[in-house]
Amino acid sequence: MKISVPACSPLLENHFTFGVATAALQIEGGAEYRQPCNWDAFCQQPGAIADGSNVQVACDHYSNWQADIDMIEKLNVDAYRLSLSWPRIMNADGSLNHDGLGFYKKILTLLKDKNIKAYVTLYHWDLPLILEQQGGWTNRQTAYKFRDYVEMVCQELKGLVHSYATLNEPFCSAYLGYEIGMHAPGDKSVQHGRQAAHHLLLAHGLGMEVLRKHSPDTENGIVLNMSPCYPATDDSKDIKAAKDADDFLFQWYAKPILDGQYPDLIEELPLEFHPEIMEGDMDLIAGPIDFIGLNYYTREVYHHTDDALFKKLEQPSHPLTDMGWEIYPQGLMDLLLDLNRRYQLPPVYITENGAAMPDVKTSDGIHDLARCHYLQDHIMAVHHAVDAGVDIRGYFAWSLMDNFEWSFGYEKRFGIVYVDYATQERTIKDSGLAYARFLADRHMDQNTPKEHSA
Repeated sequence: MKISVPACSPLLENHFTFGVATAALQIEGGAEYRQPCNWDAFCQQPGAIADGSNVQVACDHYSNWQADIDMIEKLNVDAYRLSLSWPRIMNADGSLNHDGLGFYKKILTLLKDKNIKAYVTLYHWDLPLILEQQGGWTNRQTAYKFRDYVEMVCQELKGLVHSYATLNEPFCSAYLGYEIGMHAPGDKSVQHGRQAAHHLLLAHGLGMEVLRKHSPDTENGIVLNMSPCYPATDDSKDIKAAKDADDFLFQWYAKPILDGQYPDLIEELPLEFHPEIMEGDMDLIAGPIDFIGLNYYTREVYHHTDDALFKKLEQPSHPLTDMGWEIYPQGLMDLLLDLNRRYQLPPVYITENGAAMPDVKTSDGIHDLARCHYLQDHIMAVHHAVDAGVDIRGYFAWSLMDNFEWSFGYEKRFGIVYVDYATQERTIKDSGLAYARFLADRHMDQNTPKEHSA
């Protein structure tokens, strides 16, 4: 299958960035060379991980990083979005682990040598365990520890990074981790979830202050995950339920950053669920950002119920990914247009988009036609959103390779590269080959062909 966009599409222009993305904890392994993190402890909780696995080895990127970057080069991408492991870089006493930071310096230097821009996420859910044991993100001091970590990192990595994101998906860290217990640390408390959310946003604000001071030449922002929320019917109660879901789950993170306040829904919540907000917090959180990253996978549909603010409607009759998520590319365009109307947006990057699909492994390769269609349809949705006036600067496919999919362990495969976990052999899937051909053709159209192609 061929991935393509119209010949006149802005996505084919030089300024538009195409890349692939990963996260440190999901691929690195090398656990013996870092401090323990929250997920190490979570993986030990009975039933926490679907397949009973852990992150000690993962894809062993710690040993295979050079070959993996060579593979990234073969995909013809402009950029690689990766995260840094806080517990690999910082010792338990808060001092710098020079060996840990050296690992990333080698990666970033090789990327620079290959002219692949590094989009670095400073926090992608792997909190040092010593901080989790002190309350994690429910403890306000964690935000200040994050600030110290950012200051140390950005000064050490000068000249090697194109873009920094403070956080990846604070919704997942707060809501899934502290509110419903699906992710580390497995807490189940609305009060803790809302407070963790505020401290994560505060960490973002503090981190941005540091980046503006010490790394002004990089693009600096934050990455949010969002799903557009649709009402199940035209009934006013369902419409309100969908709006409440959107405010509680997604605008709770976007609005403080872009408007400096929480959604009005906060006034409908019991006082015990209100986060403790100190003077100056909202100004910090709403400080200037160079971009906002959006991670999109699916939409959500809600209806009214008498015993909750909202209830999610399951739609099993629609095409689904292997995660059970509805395939709905129109939702990406709807989300982008809604945010563009609602806020004064900075430049936008689609920092994650992809699908877990059942791959077919044969003697001649790894076949994943459904994922090829998913990528094609969502890249076209980005094209339409740009045509409609949204300032989108880039698109990153999730994920570069199959990896540890959090509470699902290794059961779900999002990669455009297949990983044989027994041998650590990598095989570029049909979707990866199609993405590489699309990008090679794009470079040819720009009359600046790269020498490599898959």
